[in-house]
Amino acid sequence: MKKSALCILITGLSLNQVYAQDSTRVTTNFKDTVAVKPDTSYWQKSFSGGVNFNQASFSNWSGGGVNSVALGAVVAARALYERGKTSWDNTADLQLGYVTQLGNTRKAADQIMIISVLGKQIAPKWDLFVSGTFNTFFAPGYRYDKLPSDQTRLKVSNFFAPAQLTLALGIAYKPNDWFALRMSPIAPRLTLLGDQNVRVREQADGTFVPDLTQKAYGVDPGKSSRTEWLAFQLQAALNRNLTENISINTRYQLFTEYSHLDNINHRLDLIITAKASRYISTTFGLIALYNKDFSSNLQIQQTLAIGLVYNISSFKKKKDSAKASDPLPGRF
Repeated sequence: MKKSALCILITGLSLNQVYAQDSTRVTTNFKDTVAVKPDTSYWQKSFSGGVNFNQASFSNWSGGGVNSVALGAVVAARALYERGKTSWDNTADLQLGYVTQLGNTRKAADQIMIISVLGKQIAPKWDLFVSGTFNTFFAPGYRYDKLPSDQTRLKVSNFFAPAQLTLALGIAYKPNDWFALRMSPIAPRLTLLGDQNVRVREQADGTFVPDLTQKAYGVDPGKSSRTEWLAFQLQAALNRNLTENISINTRYQLFTEYSHLDNINHRLDLIITAKASRYISTTFGLIALYNKDFSSNLQIQQTLAIGLVYNISSFKKKKDSAKASDPLPGRF
């Protein structure tokens, strides 16, 4: 009888241990405890980096010419979390380039753009979302034209001069993996000016000079920040393959304060990449910006480069990439 009771007790304890292992996913062997690693398959990540180099030199060349060296780097990174109806999309677009001619080095491209979007699906093709967008420059920027004769350059931008952070809450239309339209009736924006020396003034003769009493990037004199609380933002993003070796990555942003509907900001970012081989590609980039706080004229930055590129991605592949069914690395 005692032996039977002992066997029943041992069997019960063994079954209890088995059930405990199934529910807690922890294996215990007296002194040793081994925990099962959490599932991280909900994350998809990508990185794309490129370096472009151009050089030209002349010696006793009758046709004329200027020695020059140009070096640029472009990085696009993305981390996408998807689980059930929840998504969290994070992208970073970085650019920096310089060109040297006759011993003078000038900046050719510069951008820091970071976007984070947290979404919750409420219906097929529709999400509620909250997002944050941050942009600034890596290095000081100068203008070299329309200056007094005693000046060779004039500082007009710098790291965190300006820097903008836009928070947005709204609804998004996402009919597929490669297009999204986001509308935000609540979109406050903070503009920071970390360097007061970027304030300039245009003189009567059309030349520009430094002037600390001038407004810069919408920030009043003597202040280092500006907040636009009641504002609207619209974002449209398209990220797809045109062919097996050619892809397009573009984003349009509209922003305006409700109290200043006569000052609507527009920004278009476009990158077209054509891969010649696994490590060589041609990239065309365009940034078009219209913002009266920055300039009364349309601003354009255009780049065309051929260079080395390195890509790595854990994004799930679809059957036919040319049909643009799979999300590409980069902003979205």
